[in-house]
Amino acid sequence: MDPAEMAQEHIEQVEHHAHGGGHDDRSARRIAVLVAVLAAMLAIAETGEKSSQNDYLTHHIAASDDWAFFQAKNIRASVQRAAADVMDSMPNSADPAVRKRIDAARADAARLRDDPAAGDGSKQIAEKARTEEELREHAFHKYHLFEVVVGALQIAIVLSSVSVVTRVMMLAYGAATFGALAGLFGLAIVAGLV
Repeated sequence: MDPAEMAQEHIEQVEHHAHGGGHDDRSARRIAVLVAVLAAMLAIAETGEKSSQNDYLTHHIAASDDWAFFQAKNIRASVQRAAADVMDSMPNSADPAVRKRIDAARADAARLRDDPAAGDGSKQIAEKARTEEELREHAFHKYHLFEVVVGALQIAIVLSSVSVVTRVMMLAYGAATFGALAGLFGLAIVAGLV
């Protein structure tokens, strides 16, 4: 069941108990408001959770692409280096035309491995891939923290609903406290404090 549907169901349950039996229960109305606030906080937390999950996937794909490009550059550099070595071992390697091709192959291999000017040598690509991996891990950590907030808010909604059915106000106070702590933790995640 979708958390929004779950929250709506709990609000309806609270309202039903508030109006049931022909008597007005002010605490049930307050709890209905509490459930509505908790449901709104839950929706916001889930948005943060999904955003973090999307960030994780985006950085994961970027890191994977960068590492594939890194491997391709290394293979091309190795092929150029091997071609230069083969040409250098040939009997006519002293010939100026052959020497020029050997030097060009070695220069190309060196450029493929390290090209700070263009920023696309395998060394630069590896640095970029490591940066993407760090961003990916940060997004994954943030996603898991938001999962905790979402779970805590769901528990707070359930506790508040149970407090209406059982008429135990301590459950509602516990739900409000639990929800407030979850909300503060969510704000700390957004602010980057956690």
